[in-house]
Order: sequence, then C-alpha cells, then structure tokens
Amino acid sequence: MELALIQYANDVSSEAHVEVMRRAKPGMKEYQLESVFLHHAYMYGACRHCSYTCICATGENSSVLHYGHSAAPNDRTLKDGDMALMDMRAEYGFYGSDITCSYPVNGRFSSNQRMIYNAVLKAHDSVISCLRPGVKWIDMHELAERTILEALEKENVIHGGDIDDMMARRLGAVFMPHGLGHFLGIDTHDVGGYLEGLHKPKKPRMSSLRTIRELQQGMVITVEPGCYFIDALLRAAKDDPISSKFFNWEEIEKYKTFGGVRIESNLYVTAQGCKNLTNCPRETWQIEAVMAGAPWPSRAPCSCVTKT
Repeated sequence: MELALIQYANDVSSEAHVEVMRRAKPGMKEYQLESVFLHHAYMYGACRHCSYTCICATGENSSVLHYGHSAAPNDRTLKDGDMALMDMRAEYGFYGSDITCSYPVNGRFSSNQRMIYNAVLKAHDSVISCLRPGVKWIDMHELAERTILEALEKENVIHGGDIDDMMARRLGAVFMPHGLGHFLGIDTHDVGGYLEGLHKPKKPRMSSLRTIRELQQGMVITVEPGCYFIDALLRAAKDDPISSKFFNWEEIEKYKTFGGVRIESNLYVTAQGCKNLTNCPRETWQIEAVMAGAPWPSRAPCSCVTKT
C-alpha cells in the first residue's frame, strides 16, 4: 500500500511536470509555472498538497539549492536563453514524491546547456544502473561527482590534473554542494538516514549527505545529481592556491550566469536492482520534442533496472 501511494504521487507529479514543460516560455513568471503544476496535480490527480514549497528557478536562480521560499518567492521573469530548474512534487495520502526536471525555457538546448545537462544525466543514469541491495550510498555519491568532473574535464571547464586528484581536493562539491539523495516516504526527507552508530562522513564537504547506509530491498530513495555555478563556491576555489589550478577560469566565466541543472528521480530498491518510479522526459531530444508538442507516455515500459 505504501509503495502504491508513492507510485501514484510520482505518476501525478510526472504528468504535472510534463504539463509545466509544455507551457513554459519566455516572458512568464516563475510563479506561473508553480501555478500550472499545482493546478494539474489537484485538478487531474486529486493531490491537494505538495510535499514542500515548489522550487521554480530560472536563470541564475537555479544555482540556489532551495530557492522558492518566502524570501525568494518564484517571482523572476523567464528570459530567452534561461535554463529552468523545476523541483516540484505532489503528495497523496500523506506520501510524497520528489522530482526535479531541468530544461531550456525556449525549448531548445544551447551547446553549453546541452553539455552541462548531459553531464548530470550521465551521473543520474550511472548511479541508477548501479543501485541494488548492498550498495553503499557514499560510493554512489562519489560516482556522481566523478562522472560530472569527467564531463567537465572533457569540455575543458576544468583541467590540469588527474580526476583522482580533483576528487581528493573535493572539487566535486564545488559543482554539486549537496548530497546525492535521501529516503522518501511520509516525509520528503524521510527518517532513517543515520541509524544509531552511524555518523556523518569526515571527508571535507561530505556532511551534506543525508545517509551513508547500504541500500536494502524495499527502500525508496531519490537520485538527484546536479551541477551548479555558484559564485561563492567558485570564489573560494579561486582563492585556494591548490584547487584553483584545476579550473579553466576563462571557460568558467562563460557559465557565470548559467545557474544550474538538477535531475531527480525516485527509486525503489528491489531484490536484484531498482525500479524508477518517476516518468519524465530525460534525454535532451525527448525534452525538446515534448516542449514542441510531442506526446509523452504516462508510463514507460522500461522503468525497472535490474542487476543479475
């Protein structure tokens, strides 16, 4: 019953995200996208409540991890060339979902947007392909960081060293300053992340992880890698004489107003792998097609990832 409620909340939220994706265009306000989501979830899914305040971030606002609160109330005007980061989720029968979609406001990815998005998508997909009972969550977090760093190095955004050296200097946390995910259930950030005897990681910038447990069958957990260009973190990296040498600052400057990308799905851990409960367009070509009016299925046939 619990899983059925979480699945239903995911189904409604996925459909509402697609509706927002179709309606988004330059000139709208962020709060109008929030309104579209809330209306669709309630009108067509009977989901009266959201798991928490919608994050409808565009442009530079998408680098603010929990944008959308009362001090930053989703009030920016969408501009042509912006990326949108939509972290919104419906709740049903007290059980929640937690989904994030990122896409260009104008419906077409620029080369820089496509590169950053695909880096995050590769991290998202790589982690999901590894999920199964016995996997350590901290290893999945480091896999996501490494995958994003490798993509940034390939495009010369970072350079000058081995990826292992960059991981040791915790460069991954400059671009992804949050944990990979969290348990999901009655609470969006559900309990159980640190059972008695477990402690926050001692590695620098790893305290943001909401769990370090080994995965077990029956868990529901989010996978939400991201890549952001946050001035405060980049300034600190530039002032560090060791870390600074890994950054191509001329390239970094091109992303100064980029904001960020996050892709978040909800996963149910099965005996042999995992099932993705979320069904939103993820590939760039899928997003562009949906934003241009193409249909999107309510439930993809290949939502289960198994490992044998």
